[in-house]
Order: sequence, then C-alpha cells, then structure tokens
Amino acid sequence: MTTFLGVPIRRSTEPENPLRGRETFPVAAKRAVGDTQLRRNLGRATATIRAKRAAMVSEVDDWEALRDTASAVKADVMARLPELLEQLEAAVIARGGKVHWANDALEANRIVTALIKATGADEVVKVKSMATQEIGLNEYLEEHGIAAIETDLAELIVQLGHDKPSHILVPAIHRGRAEIREIFLAEMADAPADLTDEPRMLAMAARAHLRRKFLSARVAVSGANFGIAETGTLAVVESEGNGRMCLTLPDTLITVMGIEKLLPTFDDLEVFLQLLPRSSTGERMNPYTSLWTGVTPGDGPQEFHLVLLDNGRTNALADELGRTALHCIRCSACLNVCPVYERAGGHAYGSVYPGPIGAVLTPQLTGMSGHDDVNSTLPYASTLCGACFDACPVKIDIPTMLVELRSRAVDADRGHGLPGGWAAAMKAASWVMSNEKRFAAAETMSKAGRVLAGRKGRISSLPFPLSGWSTSRDLPAPPQRTFREWWRAEHGDGPRPTGTSTAADAAADAAAAGAAATPGAAGAAAGTDGPAEGTDR
Repeated sequence: MTTFLGVPIRRSTEPENPLRGRETFPVAAKRAVGDTQLRRNLGRATATIRAKRAAMVSEVDDWEALRDTASAVKADVMARLPELLEQLEAAVIARGGKVHWANDALEANRIVTALIKATGADEVVKVKSMATQEIGLNEYLEEHGIAAIETDLAELIVQLGHDKPSHILVPAIHRGRAEIREIFLAEMADAPADLTDEPRMLAMAARAHLRRKFLSARVAVSGANFGIAETGTLAVVESEGNGRMCLTLPDTLITVMGIEKLLPTFDDLEVFLQLLPRSSTGERMNPYTSLWTGVTPGDGPQEFHLVLLDNGRTNALADELGRTALHCIRCSACLNVCPVYERAGGHAYGSVYPGPIGAVLTPQLTGMSGHDDVNSTLPYASTLCGACFDACPVKIDIPTMLVELRSRAVDADRGHGLPGGWAAAMKAASWVMSNEKRFAAAETMSKAGRVLAGRKGRISSLPFPLSGWSTSRDLPAPPQRTFREWWRAEHGDGPRPTGTSTAADAAADAAAAGAAATPGAAGAAAGTDGPAEGTDR
C-alpha cells in the first residue's frame, strides 16, 4: 500500500465524478442485494437508528408544527436566496472573514487548494462534509501534493479502507466491527497490535491516531450545516468532538458551504436544532454544536475563508418543483426508512448523495439526458411508499418529485428513433385496451399465465422481452375467471352495471383481476413477495 504523509493514496487512477456513478442503479443494486453481509449490516443499523428516532420524536408534542415551520423557512430561503447570500457575504466580511464564490466543483477545488498552498501547509484536517465529498476535494488535493485527513471516525474508516461513503450520516454503515479492525491493523501504522473489534477499543485507536494530527495541523477544512445570513455565523453539529478540534485549533479555517444551507436569522436555529438531531442520530441534542462568526483576535483560527458552492444548485432553484430538494438538511432520515436503500445500500446510487433524497437531488444537480444517463435511473430507485416524506423533518415531497423526474427521463427519449421497450409496451397496451373485443381476448389469453405461476400463485420468470419486468418483481397469477365471466355467471346475459362503458369495463376487469387473484397478489403486483408474513416493508 502507498501512503502520502500517512494518508492512503487512491489505487485507481481513473477520474471519478462524485455525483455520477459508472453504472445504472438497477445493475449496481442487483449486485449489492446479492451481498448478504451488506444487507445484514444495513438492516441492523437502519433498524437501530429508526427506533431511536421514533422514541425521540414521540417526546415532542409539536413535532408536526416544527416540520411545518422548517419547511416554511426553507421555502422563504429559496425565494430570497440571492438577497440572503449577499447579506451573508457582507456579515462575514464585516467580522473579518473572506468570501469566495465557486460556480462548480473545479472552481471550488482550485480556490481551496490555492488557499492552503498560500499557508505553506501540505496537510489539512477535515470535518465531515458532504459538500467537499460532492466536489471530490480530497482527491483533488492529493493530486496537488496536499494530504487531507478525515477526522470523523466513520469517514476515517472509509478513507483508510480505500472505500466510498455509503450513507449521508454514517458513511461506514456498510462495514462491520471485524472489518473495521482489519482495516485499522492494515492501514493505521500506529494501531495497537492487540487491537480487538470492541467498539470502545476501535474508537480509542482512532482517537490516538488523530490527536497528533489535531495538534500539528495548521489548516482545517469544514462544511457547514447552517449559515446565518443575519449575522454571518456558521454552524456545524457533530457527535464526536473532532469537529470542535478542527474548528478551534488550526490557524486557518476554510469552510465549503452549499449556497442552499442558509437560514435568514439566528432565531431560526431554534427550530432546526430540534429537528436535526432527532431526525439524524435519534438524540434530543447533538453532543457538539460549534458556532463561529468571522475571526476573533486571539481565539480560534485567525484566518477564515468561506467558499460558497453552486455546482448545479441554481439549476435546481430554477425548477419550481425541483427546488424543494434544496430544502434538505442532510439528516438522512429518508435513507433509514427506505426499503430500497436498506437492501441495496448507498454505493448502488453512484452519487455521494444516496437514498431517496439522492435519487431526486443528484439528477437536479447534474441534469439528465435520457435513459442512457446513469442518473436518469435514480428516480426509479423507489417503491413510492411515501415513508421518506413522512420522515423528512422539512417535509420534502420526495415521492412526487420522483414521479416527475421519471416522466422527464421518459420524455427525454421521445422522438429519438425507434421507441424504447417501455414506450412500445405502453402503445401495445393502449391498443389492446381501447377495444372491447381485443381486451376480452387478452383476458382469455392471460389465463395461460396460471401455468407459469404454478402452485405458488406468482409468475417469477417471463421470456424476453417481458423478462425486463419479472427480473425485479413478481406478477400475480391471473384469476380463474374474468370479471365478465363472473358477471355472466351471476347475472346471465342481462345488462351490465349501470353507467359502465367500454373503458369502465376495462378498469373493472383489471380491478377484479387483482381482487380475485391468489392470496398476496396485491403485494406481488407492488413488487413484494406475496402474503403478509413474507412481505418486506
């Protein structure tokens, strides 16, 4: 293994885009779901976080009112973003800080690198930051001879393991204790030889390793959970104390903040500091809340730089529906309740923003260019169960956004040569269902599916091209008789129900087919595994 100033160097020389994976979500997810250890780690961790969050939320009588207020504050920020950004800039400068504007990832990386080189340092300590992951700062610094040392325990595990984060809040959620121990022994030169996989011992080893870095570092790089336009104050909340060390000990502090992280006034923190800890870690209050405003002579960093990052955010802001994705406060509550994330994990999304919020935010930041774009598959990484909306502390309507983004992905393919498989299937269905006789004939032919379903009552495998459907979901066996047959058996050849028409007949037949199917058919149609006792929720 090769290191630079004690930091592992990436083994792959191929450049990566932190917001765009190399393969589509279905391909990556299929491989991830086959990893039983990964599913076990994810299932255990997300279940624990969900339980803690539920307990903490239940204590707050006005939880829904807090959500409504937070949503309104963020909507106000989006409506007045240019004005509030200028107010923040003026406040930071008035208090001794310097503000830099970055249009994209490359510009942000160049700014940060130049600021570090100006100090003469070749090593920086970092506070966990989604913004710096989004722009690939660590890799960029490495290419320019600067070592970036992650000080958050989970981020350190990911860095030492030559890995990628798989969760917004808990980047190493996919790793077990035994794996972490092996990583430390292999990659941490000062790890105790008798290190065990006891959590306390692992934490103590990381603490001893990092303490020397804290005491010698001259430059620190951080993100920000919130920026207060009124006062120029920045806020970082964390649980380990490493952030506090980075924000107070070095001579120079560089903060990279997405332009959407603003709050109008200091009083707004009252709302968000109740919502964020409960939604993220299931705590009443996070152990460390660090607030700083510019530079204070003789106390803390004596040089402060704020880099305001766009990187596609103004594109999302221009979208009336998409801008609500910018309300996100990175609590990760939507990941912990998502059945897709729990089974596939974060790496399958390709982006540093995984889970439901990543499925809507990433395409907004990068744009989509039809189904050939890997990010165009992200909006399909959902069952549309709505759990993410229920859990979101700022009430982002993720399911509605997912449906809209799916529509846009399909629309982007229209008019480009022959129709794709999905478009062809929908045209065929429209042709069949627009004629009573054709639809009746299709119903009769569908009974052959009972043979494929067999005794289990579900069709799990279909020939090409229908295999595109059955590879990822089951289909309920067709009912023994159609609605029309049932009606004739019950009422003879008399008149049909009052008010029905050919189109209504088709809808009624479809509904009757679902109701008359074998037990669990409704669940199978939704992509689950049948009877309630075998269904994954």
